[in-house]
Amino acid sequence: MAIVKRFLLGRPLASAEQEHQRIPKTIGLAVFSSDAISSTAYATEEILFVTALGASSLVLGLDVLVPISIAVAILLAIVVTSYRRTIYAYPGGGGSYVVSRENLGTNVSLVAGASILVDYILTVAVSISAGVAAIISIPAFEDLRDRRVLLCVGAIALITLINLRGAKESGRIFAVPTYLYIVLLGGLIVYGLARSYFPDLFGDVDRVAFDAEHFEGSREAGGALGLF
Repeated sequence: MAIVKRFLLGRPLASAEQEHQRIPKTIGLAVFSSDAISSTAYATEEILFVTALGASSLVLGLDVLVPISIAVAILLAIVVTSYRRTIYAYPGGGGSYVVSRENLGTNVSLVAGASILVDYILTVAVSISAGVAAIISIPAFEDLRDRRVLLCVGAIALITLINLRGAKESGRIFAVPTYLYIVLLGGLIVYGLARSYFPDLFGDVDRVAFDAEHFEGSREAGGALGLF
């Protein structure tokens, strides 16, 4: 059992070795910002699904998508500013619970701690289900549709195992797909803008016909959140 534990989790670290487990900024950015970065892969789709469902029209859903995105961007700017101020005020480290408890009281800190727990649960639920939904939407993997729950559980187990090996090792593993995704997403945006504004050079963007029947099927499925 000890051999299996050592193989899966790595060797135990002495207290004196903790200082050498610090990660550089390049890896730290990929580790600690992966939550916000990964949201760009599925958040827009989920917002559009909910707004289109509520408005019963994809066009009306697109009309409210931009204002919602602006509101989210403003909220993200507030969070970034808050964290920057927290870093300077608590150079030794201080999360939402500690900062709110020392400045606003115990009750507020409990709300902050509970919010973080809910956020972590929803992040895992939505990101994993959206990722698996994207995979099984590929025609070559349609046969895995009946095994989507098993794929979700397997993905959660794999990510958990990687994180148990420590921030340094997991950071190196997660940094590669994170930066690769940033590059691909940036390239996709540039390519889309180029085709939209320079159709003579890159070709015009083909219009996608709205399939009402397919949309009704998506409504019944409940989007990525209805994967289970």
